[in-house]
Amino acid sequence: MKLNKLAIVTAMAAMVGGTPALADLVFPSLSYRTGPYAAGGIPFADGYADYFTLLNERDGGINGVKVNVLECETGYNTQKGVECYESTKGEGALVYQPLSTGITYQLIPKATADDIPVHSMGYGRTSAANGKIFSHVFNYPGTYWDAASIIINHILDENGGDVKGKKIALVYHNSAYGKEPIRTLEELAKKHGYELTLIPVDHPGQEQKSQWLQIRRERPDYVLMWGWGVMNQVAIKEAANIRFPMDKFIGVWWSASENDVLPAGEGANGYKAVTFHGVGDDFPVFDDIKKYVVDTGKAAGAGDQIGTVLYNRGLYAAMLAAEAARTAQAMHNTKDLTPAQMRDGMEALKIDAARLDALGLPGFGPEINVTCENHGGPGLGAIQQWNAGEGKWTLINDFGPADRAIIDPLIMEDSKAFAAENNIPERCN
Repeated sequence: MKLNKLAIVTAMAAMVGGTPALADLVFPSLSYRTGPYAAGGIPFADGYADYFTLLNERDGGINGVKVNVLECETGYNTQKGVECYESTKGEGALVYQPLSTGITYQLIPKATADDIPVHSMGYGRTSAANGKIFSHVFNYPGTYWDAASIIINHILDENGGDVKGKKIALVYHNSAYGKEPIRTLEELAKKHGYELTLIPVDHPGQEQKSQWLQIRRERPDYVLMWGWGVMNQVAIKEAANIRFPMDKFIGVWWSASENDVLPAGEGANGYKAVTFHGVGDDFPVFDDIKKYVVDTGKAAGAGDQIGTVLYNRGLYAAMLAAEAARTAQAMHNTKDLTPAQMRDGMEALKIDAARLDALGLPGFGPEINVTCENHGGPGLGAIQQWNAGEGKWTLINDFGPADRAIIDPLIMEDSKAFAAENNIPERCN
């Protein structure tokens, strides 16, 4: 698999006298700057790369060890993603962030066998949150099932805790990704008494007339969306066209970028989505990125995505990886890490409010305390809402919990089934 220009540049930067610098910390970036989902992939990849560039330029790396970002283009294609993994894993890759549920599913057995950790942050296989079964897969700070429950909690809050008899429709990408929340929403429907309607949208999602005619006919009280790429903006436009109330239309965190709402103009005003991190550029870290990365011409992109939802998410993913590397360095008393040591650092990661402050990201996300048993993190989320007049997202509530009484048994059931199928013994004893 061909590595892109950024990978070549970073690889050259790692050369000293024609020999690779042994101490470089290698972080692959499985990006997609091309293909039908490039509009989402580009800002994420930029944020991921720019944060590591900031650490290199401002701090000399992580504890003085430079970071080498190996970016490999997947086009959001599962086969290409696996090829990227195979072509980069021998370069000292410390952790993979597949940025695709399909790629994640394929990498779970491969990376585990290769002793390389995978961080599927807020996506992938939800039951990988059970560290007793999934030793090398992490999905902190939250999962799709957490997201579904947090959205329902928000709807409960809006209705005085009673949604019995309410109609809730799920418009979802007809793929493994889009189907992830269905079981959770079904179990929550049993508990709370709402009526759930499932409305699939085939890839890539440009044609949704029939789905929204169904919504106009059945008039659900709320519509939830598990979409990605062009599907999101088409859905929001269609919702506006049928005058569905936008404050009753709530997406998952991959249906919540500027790319999704701007095409609908004023029609998108009031649209909501769940999120596991802060919004906007009002954080000190962005001042440093402008000074050390953008103004010096070292930005991965044009520098125009800073503060957008997906740029922030890419930056957040890089920050969590860097903090796990710091943890691993301290645990193993070495600055030059192996993937196995990086895994240990991820499993011992702790980020509290004071650390977020020190990183220039005060209040950007909930506190995280990963353990051997819990690779899913706190499972907290907030609701963000789009203000079309101001052209920005705003958090309208605090980070709150999912319904663990529903989520945890589902995680246990699915992970134990996976363990039985693959003859995996439990760990953490």
